[in-house]
Amino acid sequence: MTEPKPYIEFQDVCKAFGSNKVLDHVSFNVWPGETLCILGRSGVGKSVSLHHIMGFLKPDSGHVWVAYEDITDYGEPDLERIRKKVTMVFQNGALFDSLSVGENVAFPLRERGDLDEQQIFQVVDGLLEMVGVRAMRDLLPSDLSTGMKRSVAIARALAAQPEAVLYDEPTTMVDPLMAQLLGDLIKKLKFQLKLTSVVVTHDMRLAEKLADRIVFLHEGRAVFCGTPQEMTDSDEPIVRQFLKLDELDSDQFRHPGTEPGQQPEA
Repeated sequence: MTEPKPYIEFQDVCKAFGSNKVLDHVSFNVWPGETLCILGRSGVGKSVSLHHIMGFLKPDSGHVWVAYEDITDYGEPDLERIRKKVTMVFQNGALFDSLSVGENVAFPLRERGDLDEQQIFQVVDGLLEMVGVRAMRDLLPSDLSTGMKRSVAIARALAAQPEAVLYDEPTTMVDPLMAQLLGDLIKKLKFQLKLTSVVVTHDMRLAEKLADRIVFLHEGRAVFCGTPQEMTDSDEPIVRQFLKLDELDSDQFRHPGTEPGQQPEA
């Protein structure tokens, strides 16, 4: 019987930009159908990790496996083949400004070339319905809020029928209600489509909602890898500090005007 293999794997990956070591011997894996959250404060290499998975960046040393293939030394033709299986939802949505919402989602379907216009129309409507923005089909991206753009970007990513989706800070710069809706959407897609997912975030509540496992990056190193509950129970000082600060930030957000640790008035 064949041993199961991770769908994505970092093996001792190092990456520096000049003297700034962004990834320092980082190793982790993502199993098929699993949602892994890469967690940590800003500037610790979370988005850089996603760019390695997509092949936009190459490691200085170590190996990156994606879709069961070692892509470390792949050229652009092989990377294009991998990107048909693995797609990314960027922070800014990366939508085509001159195309309507519906045309943006239709773009990867037309690229495939195996559907007629009626079929494309049906698939687009179904995807927009799935992510809750069907009423915005004929609007331009400039007419949408940041959160709505992310929803459309998710629909476009799904149109490519990928095996895995990477999400770069999906709840950054959106209001709490939209953040909750986006988190619920990503969770729904996980169960409906059985996708392998990697979610980069600094939001512990989102990680708790979505993650099967969490990798916590600090100063370029993976200082923790485990389930959300194992992270909550971790004795690692950096992890404890992050959780404490996250809790204080959350209290401040829920009760503006209170000092950290101060109880709000009843």
